[in-house]
Amino acid sequence: MDIKRTVLLVVFSLSLLMLWENWNRYSNPPLPPSVEAASQATAAQKDASLPQPSAAAPAPASSPTGELPATSPPATAGEAITLTTDLLKVEISTLGGDITRVELLKHQDSKETGNPVVLLQKNINHTYVAQSGVIGGDFPNHRSMFVARDGVRTLSSGDTLQLVLDGDQSGVKVTKTYSLKRGEYDIGIKHEIANHSSNVITPSIYAQLVRDDSKLGGDSYFYSTFTGPALYTSAEKYRKVSFEDIEKGKNPVAARTPEGWVAMVQHYFVSAFAPISKGDHELFTRKVGPRLYAVGAIMPIGQVAPNNSAVHEGKFYAGPQESVMLEQLEND
Repeated sequence: MDIKRTVLLVVFSLSLLMLWENWNRYSNPPLPPSVEAASQATAAQKDASLPQPSAAAPAPASSPTGELPATSPPATAGEAITLTTDLLKVEISTLGGDITRVELLKHQDSKETGNPVVLLQKNINHTYVAQSGVIGGDFPNHRSMFVARDGVRTLSSGDTLQLVLDGDQSGVKVTKTYSLKRGEYDIGIKHEIANHSSNVITPSIYAQLVRDDSKLGGDSYFYSTFTGPALYTSAEKYRKVSFEDIEKGKNPVAARTPEGWVAMVQHYFVSAFAPISKGDHELFTRKVGPRLYAVGAIMPIGQVAPNNSAVHEGKFYAGPQESVMLEQLEND
């Protein structure tokens, strides 16, 4: 009798399972291959890490808001190029021309190890990078692959070290030049946009510092220093913005300013970007991913006719928070 009950129970359970599976297939049919592929392609185009002008200053019609250029290559690891001066050891990736690591050679992280302070870095545990590129169309940005020109990588003689990167997309060539100088923590960043297409373009340069919200060693329950974005505009002056406020959507709206700068503050050190080329710049803070935040600037270039070019210059600083040095970079 017990065996019969057991058999009936198994048969009943299997019947319920088959009914459940058939009901699921009927209620949730799989997407046709074409629809599924289209959905994946659309999702791949969306990239919150690419900045766009605010609603107050809409992007040109040729720049779909929030979308990466359709011809952008997959985000593979680029070649890491190391530049070394007397003060800095900098790694720049050919993927986007991002600054992915900065070591401060004259500052030790602790007396025990004697290793240099690592300010910017990108690894499995921590993200803190400097990115730049061109928006306003299908132009090279920090997701595009660049090609590095040959050159000296270590400042053994002379006073200047340069890295030149070239990127080409849809007939628009972007040349990004980094210039490092002996005895200086600031790095010159020049973007040259050459329009080899048959259309008039309206590009904008962007530069942003991207960091996760990880805490630094040395902070305690009783004593903690500010870590996070800061920016300066001629109207509001200096302002710090916490990662928590950005997460909650309480960060300030993008601000237009004829002069200003953006920074990422961390204990006794800071990274900062300040435009050199004059113009009406837009400064922003925003969330770009899970526990990942950006502070940056968008700098309109204006129209560039076919067979013409435009140049924009800026400064990137990575070093100690010493007022004498910072005042040489930018006022206030």
